[in-house]
Amino acid sequence: MLNHSLLANIKTTLQKSKVEKLAAIASGDSFSVADLIDVSFYHHEQIGFRAAWILENVYTNHELRFLPHALYFLEKLPQQHNLSALRHYVKILALMTKRNASIDIKKIIEHYDTDYLVEVVFAWLIDEKIPVAVKSHCLNILANLTAKHSWIKEELLQTMDFLVDKESIGFFAKVKQIRRQLSVRGCRFLITNDKWTNDQSATDQ
Repeated sequence: MLNHSLLANIKTTLQKSKVEKLAAIASGDSFSVADLIDVSFYHHEQIGFRAAWILENVYTNHELRFLPHALYFLEKLPQQHNLSALRHYVKILALMTKRNASIDIKKIIEHYDTDYLVEVVFAWLIDEKIPVAVKSHCLNILANLTAKHSWIKEELLQTMDFLVDKESIGFFAKVKQIRRQLSVRGCRFLITNDKWTNDQSATDQ
């Protein structure tokens, strides 16, 4: 059941300051992070977008409040078809899979069955209807997950070769960045005392 208090708060245009304020009170008495995830699928796309925007702010500024709902977020992500909301969803996943993600987030990603997520993200990457801004984060997600799934690297390189002449100049620049990241030698995924570490020296975006 959707949280009507949250809906009332985001039915009108939001300023960044209000987004940050709403993110700060997530998991309080008014609404939860799970409520934000649910409302991001609302049938009015602008409301869904605003909920996803707040959700991204919760992750970046109040991660401890996001953590209990991380698995729910990962389960729902493949079902997100609102392209405006999807941009925030893939950005969150790109941050979750970065080398410098928190230990708690790394544990979640390590133990989660990410195979299906990889399949979905690859599908978004080659979908002509998906905006470049979303595809940019998809490139980051896949490059980051090569540390867990080594087979992604070759598939991603081939996919980028296929897409580079079909997308914008901005996409081409992103591809160059990702190729540099993938070219770093010695990239591997290590689990030490339940801690996900990655010894690649490239800077993940």
